Amino acid sequence: MEKVTDNNVKHEPSRLNNIFRSLRYRNYRLFFVGQSISLIGTWMQRIAMPWLVYSISGSVFLLGLVGFAGQIPTFLIAPFAGVLIDRWNRYTVLIITQILAMIQAFILAFLVLTKSVEVWQIILLSTCLGCINAFDMPARQSFVIDMIEKREDLGNAIALNSSMVNVARLLGPSIAGILIAITGEGICFLINGISYIFVIVFLLMMVIKPAKAIIRKTNVLHDLKEGFSYTFGFRPIRYIIILLALVSLMGMPYTVLMPVFAKHILHGGSHTFGFLMGSTGVGALAGAIYMASRKSVLGLGKIIPFSAAVFGAGLLAFSFSHFFLLSMVILLFTGFGMIMQMTSSNTILQTIVDDDKRGRVMSFYTMAFMGTAPFGSLLAGTLASSIGAPNTLIIGGTSCIIGAMLYARKLPQIKAIIRPVYIRMGILPELTSGIQAATELTRPPQE
Repeated sequence: MEKVTDNNVKHEPSRLNNIFRSLRYRNYRLFFVGQSISLIGTWMQRIAMPWLVYSISGSVFLLGLVGFAGQIPTFLIAPFAGVLIDRWNRYTVLIITQILAMIQAFILAFLVLTKSVEVWQIILLSTCLGCINAFDMPARQSFVIDMIEKREDLGNAIALNSSMVNVARLLGPSIAGILIAITGEGICFLINGISYIFVIVFLLMMVIKPAKAIIRKTNVLHDLKEGFSYTFGFRPIRYIIILLALVSLMGMPYTVLMPVFAKHILHGGSHTFGFLMGSTGVGALAGAIYMASRKSVLGLGKIIPFSAAVFGAGLLAFSFSHFFLLSMVILLFTGFGMIMQMTSSNTILQTIVDDDKRGRVMSFYTMAFMGTAPFGSLLAGTLASSIGAPNTLIIGGTSCIIGAMLYARKLPQIKAIIRPVYIRMGILPELTSGIQAATELTRPPQE
């Protein structure tokens, strides 16, 4: 009995250390803490924004339009931003984008607190933030590898990024729901502006090795074409991004319709809205922690279609629910599937991509994940106006499931193409130590 107890005591710390192993890098630790604080404010603003628009206008279409305005710049600018990020210093880009986002939040807070805000101003400021995010997101995704010294910890760092996003997704909406009910939306925007100060300070505290100047003789359009050919010419990257774009287009806009479900279907208020979004965050956090506990990228290929199908099924189930508690339970699975697909896709891409094209590939990842969302928001708002919010989610959920099935059919082909990459990187030989049985890859590594 004592021997078993000793083994158990020894086992738990190793698992905990494995989950948080990327935090041993000082720069990543600073990044993690700063972003964790800032993202709570970001999620507060994301919740307050649609509630403010719906309160002012009462229009489902305008909800979709504001979502479209905030995300369309990502679709249009991100590919060019990726080219520039491959040329510029990612660290400097991040500091600049955080400062600009802070200014945007303070302007929005001022307009709301002085009761001078109008819908056109919200649309304009959302568009400005979308332009900032078009540079911020691919720069932030690409910057992870600059903070992580050992490449085998890259997947863990990406999963921890997802976990901090979803802790914020859990806390931010809940805090926002309470503050909106007590003080109004303006305080949420003010707190978001203040939260950016923390991430800026922590970024400035980092010690970053001077990057070698990248001198390119080619022009921006040539590099954009090269990045496009590389991204969509390599089938594993192409299939991952296409599925992510489909899910983002048809499934992710469910958040735009959440005020409608909270107010008219579940007959609640801002606190109901906050708890629904918080429930999604709990499920997403569980998925992120699971991903962080994984020791290898092997097996992630199967997780991508499975998680996309879970997300789609969650949307379908949620569309039929008229009970608050049941809706919260369903959204746990929805959030779980969403973050599992996003994190596993991101990890595989970051693992197999060439370093000199990382910014461009991650810009297309951003374009797929965030850039297609504005069209989805506009489509969701338009459909909800004519066929209702529940029927809109039924269409979205079904589309996600179909996309997952099509991706699953390509999975053997994807594995065969990625296999030589993993062998070259020294990842695949780990199969000989027992991971083979766990991941169902039975062939021994071959040169």
